[in-house]
Amino acid sequence: MPENVLIAFDGSPLAERALTYAIENFSDATLTAIYVINPINSVMDVEAGGLSAAEDWYDNAKARATSIHGTATDIAVEHDIDLKTVTEVGRPARAILKYADEEDIDQIVMGSHGRSGIDRTFLGSVAETVTRRARIPVTIIA
Repeated sequence: MPENVLIAFDGSPLAERALTYAIENFSDATLTAIYVINPINSVMDVEAGGLSAAEDWYDNAKARATSIHGTATDIAVEHDIDLKTVTEVGRPARAILKYADEEDIDQIVMGSHGRSGIDRTFLGSVAETVTRRARIPVTIIA
């Protein structure tokens, strides 16, 4: 049984299912929900909003992360579980894998697709990359 479980959480319905799965199946482990701020998304925001958007994108992304962590925490509280939340900045798959390596994570749980990006036939690109490159077990929730 894993001691440290990382849940990729972006607030999407599949991420909520992944978190619920982790809570129900790894309740004795330390659970951490990770949200990754992807700077590439800021390019679209800046192009749409001009220079002021360039100055505000990170503050907006942090506010979005706080809101998403609130959703994750609410789900954990409903199940009477303590949940650690963390925000990283970078490419989502790389950030998830790096965090897992650096923080001694034993298991990763994530949805097959997230909120953004182009869906692949079976797995989203982040889920596919994490599954292929992780050195630990990854559970994908569809």
